[in-house]
Amino acid sequence: MRNVIFGILVVFFALLSCRSDEDSIQRIDQTLNLYMRNSAGVDLLNPKKSGAYTSIVMNDFNGLQDIAPVNFALRATADSTLYIEYVDGARRVIANPSDSISPQDRTYESRIRVDLRTASDTISDVLRIQYHWTPSVFEISRVFYNNEPVFTKQPGVPNVVRILK
Repeated sequence: MRNVIFGILVVFFALLSCRSDEDSIQRIDQTLNLYMRNSAGVDLLNPKKSGAYTSIVMNDFNGLQDIAPVNFALRATADSTLYIEYVDGARRVIANPSDSISPQDRTYESRIRVDLRTASDTISDVLRIQYHWTPSVFEISRVFYNNEPVFTKQPGVPNVVRILK
């Protein structure tokens, strides 16, 4: 008899633990697509194009070392336009220490040095990404390129930044 009661309790707790609580799921939206063109419309990320960058290196300003590489991927659209796909890798720090007062709503920030090399020169730019965190969402909220605002999050819209150099 004890085994039957024990078995029923085990099944009851197993079913209880399997219930779904949709409110506890956090939506994460942190993928950033960065396109670069010059004023003539040339894709600057395609090294096969004249005047384009031959290599790209990204380093984390907030990294634990002086040289803290940040992972990214060069992707192509259907029309062969290249873009930088950045998902994560740079350390995120609280952007405003007063934000730490609210445990339910915070702003984090990553700062990344983007070294763009041409055949004769290296250009160092700064990419600053701000993230909005709440218990229900973690998403990119704003992006700055060389301290110029280039992106502000709109609900349901992909995180696409287009830089004109």
